[in-house]
Amino acid sequence: MRRVFLGLLAAVSFNIAAQTRPTDLQPLPEPPPPPRALDDALEPQVTISTRGDDKVEEFRIKGKLYKVKVTPPHGVPYYLIDERGDGNFARQDVQDSGLRVPMWVIGNF
Repeated sequence: MRRVFLGLLAAVSFNIAAQTRPTDLQPLPEPPPPPRALDDALEPQVTISTRGDDKVEEFRIKGKLYKVKVTPPHGVPYYLIDERGDGNFARQDVQDSGLRVPMWVIGNF
């Protein structure tokens, strides 16, 4: 019985201690603006066009085409992605959740 009483007393005292608030609170400063890209050339350029009934979106960085999104009028959109930067595009469906290993070109000689 003594243990139960001590347990309840400890729980109540911890609860009261947690509810005390400091009186010298100050408002938080405004957060800084979100970071922007250092170079606007790194922002992808998107060109939207139509080929037949399909809507085609071409994504380029520094003028180099790296991804194409094709949206048919009745169907699921799919992507054509240049994974290695050699101009060969591979199809990737939107529902495809397979693991994609990052492959960046470090340097060209």
